[in-house]
Amino acid sequence: MTPLALQADHRRRSSVHTFVHRYELDTSAPTFGSACRDLARRAVLPAVVWWLAVVGIGLLIVGPLHDLPAESAVNEWFAGQRTATLNNVTLALSDIGMTESIIGACVLFVALFWWRTKQWWVAVVPAIAIGMQAILFLTSSLLVGRERPEVELLDNSPPTTAFPSGHTSASTAFYVTLAMMCQRITRPWLRWGLTVLCLLVPFLVGTARLYRGMHHLTDVLVGMANGLVCAFLAWRYLRRDV
Repeated sequence: MTPLALQADHRRRSSVHTFVHRYELDTSAPTFGSACRDLARRAVLPAVVWWLAVVGIGLLIVGPLHDLPAESAVNEWFAGQRTATLNNVTLALSDIGMTESIIGACVLFVALFWWRTKQWWVAVVPAIAIGMQAILFLTSSLLVGRERPEVELLDNSPPTTAFPSGHTSASTAFYVTLAMMCQRITRPWLRWGLTVLCLLVPFLVGTARLYRGMHHLTDVLVGMANGLVCAFLAWRYLRRDV
């Protein structure tokens, strides 16, 4: 690797480290008013632009792309792999991404983190991520109105439509923010173990939703992207000096 390439790689690594550890490098407490203003400017406004992109992708799929008929092969393949054991396993994985499960886990985490650190402005980050993704998911789902796959559905169909996947979106937003918070852990084996587990959960939830016939592949992919974007915006919602 050339010296210039090494310098570029060092800057990239430094930027990523600064972003992930931004609340440790700058522990100053904001006022509630300044935090709300930062949230509106740095998270909500960019989220509106992202929402337009999600709706645009969804309308493109159900419109000019004729609901992407080639995706049916994916759902049919998963349906062909079904067994009683996998049905039970995917039910448990799917439940992890349920609204009730995510909200309950989030409330517990926020309360514990706030109690241990007294840093309310950091503790609320997962709640911000989950709240934003929920609004974006619900409104885009209503506008796009994509039908569920034409295979046997193993779950009761919720009132929302297929695009994007709400379970995948919620689990991605929550567990990606937890993965970033895990970087505070000093023991390497525990930090990396929990990080890998947190990042694995959204993939398992998304796969379970495909297996159970509740979503098309693009529903899951866009749901995961929605969760990632909301986690990123939530993590950077507050201005820091670094």
